[in-house]
Amino acid sequence: MAIDILKTVDIIEIMENYIEKVRPPENIRKQLDLSYRIEGQSVILTEIRSIWNNPVESAEHGYAKATFIKSKNVWKIFWLRANLNWYAYEPMPEVSTLKEFLEIVDKDDYQCFKG
Repeated sequence: MAIDILKTVDIIEIMENYIEKVRPPENIRKQLDLSYRIEGQSVILTEIRSIWNNPVESAEHGYAKATFIKSKNVWKIFWLRANLNWYAYEPMPEVSTLKEFLEIVDKDDYQCFKG
């Protein structure tokens, strides 16, 4: 089930403001950039990098995910391990707002999201 339209508008506004704040300088965005996508109940932060052996092409990789649990009104936080599976972020597995999720990703105290 997808997130309702009103909540989606709020999510887009929060995420667009966040991405604009954390994106790398414009002169390197062809090699490295940040973005996000909404998939069902989840918001996934992604890194876009040029492919090492073909710099004309790029690949998008998720590094942090928040999934909205409507019944509890919380966001569950996940990080992507090297085995490409999402795992709960144990120091703080749930938050009440998307902004709290973004603050945790920015702090990255355990180097789970950005290494």
